[in-house]
Amino acid sequence: MLDRPHMPATAAARTELRLEGVRKSYPSGGERLDVLKGISLSIGEGEFVAIIGQSGSGKSTLMNILGCLDRPSAGRYFVGGRDVSELEGDELAALRRDIFGFIFQSYHLVPGASARENVELPAIYAGLGADERAERAERLLTLIGLGERMDHRPNQLSGGQQQRVSISRALMNGGSVILADEPTGALDTASGREVMALLRSLNADGHTVIVITHDPKIAAQADRLIEIEDGEIVSDTPSPEAGARAARASPAPPASAPPARRAASALAGLGEAVRMAFRSLAASPLRTALTLLGMVIGVAAVIVMLAIGNGSRQDVVERISAMGTNQILVRPGAPGQRVPGGVVATLVPADARAIAGLDNVAAVVPEIQGSVTARAGGADHQTTVTATWPDFSAARSWPVASGSFLEEEDEAGYAPVAVLGKTVRDALFAGGDDPIGQYVLLNNNPFLIVGVMGEMGASTMGSDQDDAIFVPLSTGSLRLFGQTYLRSLTVMVEDVSRISQTESEVQALLDGRHGTRDTNIRNMSSLLEAVQATAGTMTVLLGSVAAISLLVGGIGIMNIMLVNVTERTREIGIRMATGARQRDILRQFSTEAVVVSGLGGALGCLLGLGVSLALKAFGLSLVVTAGPFALAFGSAFLTGLVFGWLPARKAAGLDPAVALSGA
Repeated sequence: MLDRPHMPATAAARTELRLEGVRKSYPSGGERLDVLKGISLSIGEGEFVAIIGQSGSGKSTLMNILGCLDRPSAGRYFVGGRDVSELEGDELAALRRDIFGFIFQSYHLVPGASARENVELPAIYAGLGADERAERAERLLTLIGLGERMDHRPNQLSGGQQQRVSISRALMNGGSVILADEPTGALDTASGREVMALLRSLNADGHTVIVITHDPKIAAQADRLIEIEDGEIVSDTPSPEAGARAARASPAPPASAPPARRAASALAGLGEAVRMAFRSLAASPLRTALTLLGMVIGVAAVIVMLAIGNGSRQDVVERISAMGTNQILVRPGAPGQRVPGGVVATLVPADARAIAGLDNVAAVVPEIQGSVTARAGGADHQTTVTATWPDFSAARSWPVASGSFLEEEDEAGYAPVAVLGKTVRDALFAGGDDPIGQYVLLNNNPFLIVGVMGEMGASTMGSDQDDAIFVPLSTGSLRLFGQTYLRSLTVMVEDVSRISQTESEVQALLDGRHGTRDTNIRNMSSLLEAVQATAGTMTVLLGSVAAISLLVGGIGIMNIMLVNVTERTREIGIRMATGARQRDILRQFSTEAVVVSGLGGALGCLLGLGVSLALKAFGLSLVVTAGPFALAFGSAFLTGLVFGWLPARKAAGLDPAVALSGA
């Protein structure tokens, strides 16, 4: 026999229960099924009552109404003089939390929680501090003989031990009214006797105990027997000792009083929700991993795509900036003009000389470009020749590696001299010979090599800038191209603040010389702004495409959470029976969704960083900044909050009695 623990209920907490003509009916097809038919009874403080009846008689429905798990369809129910029909959902939750303690036939313990955590559950919703509720839970478990098994989970306990945990949970908040639904139905004979002995000892300490049973032997141990049949009370036999028992019940000593009620802070409640969320997620590791996968991929994709977009934009801006923002680019042909054959014959070298005489113009670089076959040392190479003026090197910020660039005397004297790009040098002089002073044939025209340009690498479009040869403009137009029309003009200004004014002056000069507007002029500052805007748009586009993965991950979270609500319906009912309000359930499941998305966001940030650094190591231009990480993680967090709200709302809206049944 279990030693009798002393767990009294305070006089302030004991409560009279009274039902007046209570009816309960449920829809059945097109009709209503009456389960309770005008029940009227009163249960006084400190009574030990057994409600007996066969299956389907309505006794469990009566218990649900007594415990405020369900509402009557008609009639009135008073708890301590308060009409339950006038109470809102949170007020009913407070009654379940502070007045009632439930003991169920199937124990109804949270599977993933230890015995101590199951006992602590009502105190969480009562706002008791972590240390206080842990101490009280340990004391209660020790009193019922489970002091050494309080860290075991339900599946590690026997049926009798699980029922004792259920009893301790019912007493956690004081539980002046203990409602036991078939408390011995799933137990062996010995465990059943221990449980009934424990209930008798609780009643002796002042608790009102109501046992719902179909077993006459169990009912006989109560002091009052109420028999129910087909939804009606057919007998109510009061015990002769009921008054004496009530008189023996006394207020509990201060040390054994139930914990003081206080409002839980939002921060403490959130902390408990997070802790329970991690415990719930750990219970199904594979499902949690699969749920996280979608969010991880989505966050990583956003980070990598934004890093690529920002890197490309920075690369373009740096290349344009390297060319100088003090430049004006002049191209032949009016904006939108289409010329048959692609030849635009408007700009000529004389235009460049006229522009050079304008105020604020530091230098002018005209260009003619075409493809040639270069031959030297028995090697051939197809490349591009640019005929230009000596200021080209300075205007393009492209230094000479060896030798010299073109000079004014070369241009004036139509000198057949050439400067090679690094790629051309490597192709024609693979043996490592110094090309300076040697000759190269350009379309069978001999040119003396006077210099080799420094290495520039690939352009923003991916072409090799070093695959080029430079010759004087006068020589190229005469010997190689047979034309004097320019491909472009680059004008360098002295004062960048006056570049727009200089641009207008250049345009006016050319319009006057040509008698019409047949040129297209842009300064590099406006071009840089346009490129930045375009690159920004492309970055947003890349991020938007990647964000679709986040959306898919959010939908996955919502689906998993909906499945969780369905699978954990009974757990939701347990929480409601122990005093959880709708907002507690809403916060719990919303927190789980946010924890999943937040954890997925954090892992996605790490994956995105790793992939970005790996791509950067392979030479891809990326810019890794804190912005995309904050954006991706914040989006993941909000995605979990938004997509977790619907399942959480569904969970919070469940009826406690229906949820406990697992329906």
